[in-house]
Amino acid sequence: MELTKNAPQGVKNDTKVEIISENLFFKYESNEDGKEKIALDGVNITINKGDFVVVLGHNGSGKSTFAKHINGLLLPSKGKIFVGGLDTSKEENLWEVRKKAGMVFQNPDNQIVATIVEEDVAFGPENLGVDSAEIRRRVDESLKRVNMYEYKQHGPHLLSGGQKQRVAIAGILAMRPECIVLDEPTAMLDPSGRKEVIKTIKELNKESGITVVLITHYMEEAVDADKIYVMDSGKVIIEGTPKEVFKEVDTMKSLGLDVPQMTELAYELSKSGISLNRGILTIDEMVNELCQLK
Repeated sequence: MELTKNAPQGVKNDTKVEIISENLFFKYESNEDGKEKIALDGVNITINKGDFVVVLGHNGSGKSTFAKHINGLLLPSKGKIFVGGLDTSKEENLWEVRKKAGMVFQNPDNQIVATIVEEDVAFGPENLGVDSAEIRRRVDESLKRVNMYEYKQHGPHLLSGGQKQRVAIAGILAMRPECIVLDEPTAMLDPSGRKEVIKTIKELNKESGITVVLITHYMEEAVDADKIYVMDSGKVIIEGTPKEVFKEVDTMKSLGLDVPQMTELAYELSKSGISLNRGILTIDEMVNELCQLK
């Protein structure tokens, strides 16, 4: 895509695109040996408005580094990343970039700053200079959207891990972002907490049209994505729909990654001579496929 002639410097116009990374590189100096390391190596990713996109990869693959570029927490060593049309490498754009793309991190305790839930959710909009009446409205609305309104007077320390993470998401929602980037938000949660948070994320995407970028290593969380990017050694290795990505079982395993349980079962059954669709992702799909066997 070309920069539009009438757009301000550092702005790329495309109403349907939320995030574009173009030949994105990021280098850093290792604390261990002082040598330069490449964390992102020519990453090209396009995320459309309203999409639910999952980025997969093992530790050190570059997925979290990419996430931090979306919010301008890290800036490219080379290449570009545009968020809502804004070039993140332009310092004058960073405030707007961070308003457009909210970040939710792995540990909710690192994001919760107040001693009362509703005060924590109000923290972001207060810093944006939003007036008091609008803050009140945003706090109530955001807590309702993540099903935490009844806990608004509670202390965050009294909440479960999943509830804390939903409060952290509410705090981002109160700032009215167009996109939410979640960097392994369920990594520290038990299965129940993971289920709560993923359900909330999917509802925000489908019902409110918020663009979601989920960084995770849990394959089951990626099954309902619009698109998946699989990263390794700072590069995108596979991209496509869940069915397209997860049918590449051998490639995923070579990268040290799993596939959804039903995909794994279909793969093993196929190796045993039972002909099954390699794109099976869920129990219902497996049952339907087995029922059609003669």
